[in-house]
Parts: sequence; structure tokens; C-alpha cells
Amino acid sequence: MKKEVSQSLQLLRKVDENELYHKLVTQLQKDFDRASIPIAIPEQVRPSQLEILLNEKIYFLLIERFSEYLNLLYAIDIPESVFKDVKVTDAVDVSKQLAFFILEREFQKVRLREKYSS
Repeated sequence: MKKEVSQSLQLLRKVDENELYHKLVTQLQKDFDRASIPIAIPEQVRPSQLEILLNEKIYFLLIERFSEYLNLLYAIDIPESVFKDVKVTDAVDVSKQLAFFILEREFQKVRLREKYSS
């Protein structure tokens, strides 16, 4: 049985192909710091490791520290309209979906900064 590749991992591979992966990791760390939420992202983190790390952190915040979770979404600038696309099943699935939306927004920031910095 073939394991399905997650949306987050597909997005991270696309980011890596565009040579923006390290900038995305830096932006992610910056926004977590801005929200005063500690996250330890190793310097040479692979996309699959980053996906797992982010999923676990979002799950923890969602279950244990909801106000910090909301603060993080505000710091990253996740629009409220995104929440309409979240399919509520269980906390694990919701955290995976939200991790994807976070990565997608961070990629958008990095891509726009790269495009307009020249």
C-alpha cells in the first residue's frame, strides 16, 4: 500500500525546488519568535522533519495553549477565510491542515519578498 504524500510535504518540495526552503524556515522561526512561542528548528532540517515538527507544535498549541495558537496565527497573518476550508474531524487532522496553511502563507511571504527585493 502506497503512503499518501501530505499537502505540506508537497508544498515543502515545491519550495525547495524554487531554492527558497531555507528562507521559509527562517521566516517560520521569525514568526514563531514574534509570537513568543519557542520552537526548535534544527539548522539542517529536512522537509519531512519540518512537516512533523510543525504538525506536532500546532497540535500541542491547539490542545494545550489555545490563546498562544491564536496569537501565532495572527503573527503569521493567516486570514480568517482560511478557517472555512478546515475540515473538522479530529485534532490531529486539523493540526495537519493548519500546518499546511501556515507553510503556504510563509511561502507566500518569502516568494513575494524574493520577487520584489530586486
